[in-house]
Amino acid sequence: MTVEYIRYRVPEDQHDRFEAAYTRAAACLRAAPQCVDYELARCEEEPSCHILRITWTSVHDHLEGFRKSENFTAFFAEIRPYVPYIEEMRHYRPTAVHGQGGSIPTLYEWAGGAEALERLTERFYEHVVTDDLLKPLFAHMDSDHPRYVAMWLSEVFGGPSRYTDERGGYPHMLSQHLGRAIGEPQRRRWVSLLLDAADEVGLPGDPEFRAAFAGYLEWGTRLAVENSRPGADPIRQAPVPHWGWGVAPPYLP
Repeated sequence: MTVEYIRYRVPEDQHDRFEAAYTRAAACLRAAPQCVDYELARCEEEPSCHILRITWTSVHDHLEGFRKSENFTAFFAEIRPYVPYIEEMRHYRPTAVHGQGGSIPTLYEWAGGAEALERLTERFYEHVVTDDLLKPLFAHMDSDHPRYVAMWLSEVFGGPSRYTDERGGYPHMLSQHLGRAIGEPQRRRWVSLLLDAADEVGLPGDPEFRAAFAGYLEWGTRLAVENSRPGADPIRQAPVPHWGWGVAPPYLP
């Protein structure tokens, strides 16, 4: 991906018309398969300055795809009057330096930290060992297995990297699924029992947290099913996935 930044200096008496033009032009970006996302911002200190950020799938897709499409023709028709006010227009390549600040709690913090996730997995595996579908998969389960799964969930949800540091990270977790031939009924039961356990131990019940929590369970268990198929050859080296709030941030009244 590449990020295009366009910096404008727009006369004060044209601000409203400028932003209205980009509101209309944005429909062309939403329709463009080469566009990932976009944002127009106005400077707080110098209100005449605006910066448009557009993430493109690549420089080539922008210049050879979007620029030669009907979407660009309609887009440019809206913003043409403001081209003389452009001070900079360049593509930038994202680096590895990115992340989320501390104003939004991690799912790990919102859930209640390590203690809450250990309660969750303890209760969950109490159900597992008596469940006809899942019990065979865990017949030789280590007594510390619930704690290890809590460590995994903690790291996935933004907590300490203990599973990576102490248990071998993603490659070790993957090794626990290879060749196990987990079926869809078992996957669904696993998700169902873990959601029940979340209710039983009092994990936060707000829709935003539960949507993110359930989203990870669906993604992770479906991946486990694929990786457990006989003959599967998944990627062996990868970091522990980090799961966030997705499209619904935490609800803070």
